[in-house]
Amino acid sequence: MKPKILLTRALMPEAVALFQADFDLEIGNTERMLSRQELLDKIRGKDVIVSMLADRMDREALDAAPGLKLIANYAVGYNNIDVPATIEKNIPVVHTPDVLTDATADTAFALLLSVARRIPEAHAYVAAGRFTAWKPDLLLGLELAGKTVGIVGMGRIGQAFAHRCLGFGLEILYYSRTRLPVERERELHAAYAPLDDLLRRSDFISLHVPLTDKTHHLIDAEKLRLLKSEAILVNTARGPVVDEAALIACLKEKRIWGAGLDVYENEPHVPETLRELDNCVLLPHIGSATREARLEMARILHDAIVDFFAGKTPPTLVPEWKRHLSEQNP
Repeated sequence: MKPKILLTRALMPEAVALFQADFDLEIGNTERMLSRQELLDKIRGKDVIVSMLADRMDREALDAAPGLKLIANYAVGYNNIDVPATIEKNIPVVHTPDVLTDATADTAFALLLSVARRIPEAHAYVAAGRFTAWKPDLLLGLELAGKTVGIVGMGRIGQAFAHRCLGFGLEILYYSRTRLPVERERELHAAYAPLDDLLRRSDFISLHVPLTDKTHHLIDAEKLRLLKSEAILVNTARGPVVDEAALIACLKEKRIWGAGLDVYENEPHVPETLRELDNCVLLPHIGSATREARLEMARILHDAIVDFFAGKTPPTLVPEWKRHLSEQNP
């Protein structure tokens, strides 16, 4: 009998076909995310849930599905899952590391360029029929070459972002929980700096940290006061890494040049005051939204589920589950 799987949100047709070929698949909804009650109802009787970031897989959800055997999270981050509870209930968790690296790094750099060169404003200017003549002071922006970029979080995506910065002649500072080997720092021409020092010295700051208790509001009002007057803050990590209210106040008062955001503190809600600002470029959480990345995410989860039911350990278990299994089998 095929494993019963709940895919909480429809994916691209090629991705859905992967799951349909090998599993007894139910798709939660094609037009929107499942409501909390819908999730709790539909998860009952399923062997696996392919969850999205907005699907809160807490103890209540786990209790609603006593037969649940595996959680496959369609994302790299998994802050939507109560991992300790899954360990207690022996429900492994897999995710999609590595595959989003280039897509997300591209998005972060696109945001940086868009804010620095005021690309959305320029598009709106032309689209509104206002471009009638070249002007020497029209929509002046900031150059990147020779400036300093501060990368907060130097994991896979942070390092991929650094590679892109090198091509634009940017000096690189970074702050990370774990410092890179000296050889890797040399390859990236990157210098380590404490967070406050990085924020004071950088012209541009790009965030690439996971959301944890320690990184929640990592960039708060106090940290924002350290930024240069022409600084740009880019966030493609998780919304709550930044104190959104403090950032809005900072942008409204023009204390920094601008911000580029792909993620928000209370997604999908984006405050009206943030949407009204002309010094902020906003994207609808599309950091990994390339056809290649999204299809590969589905393939990774599909293969992990196949491995699991074949009695193999999926290679894409989240780190906490890898540690748990290593402790169980030293």
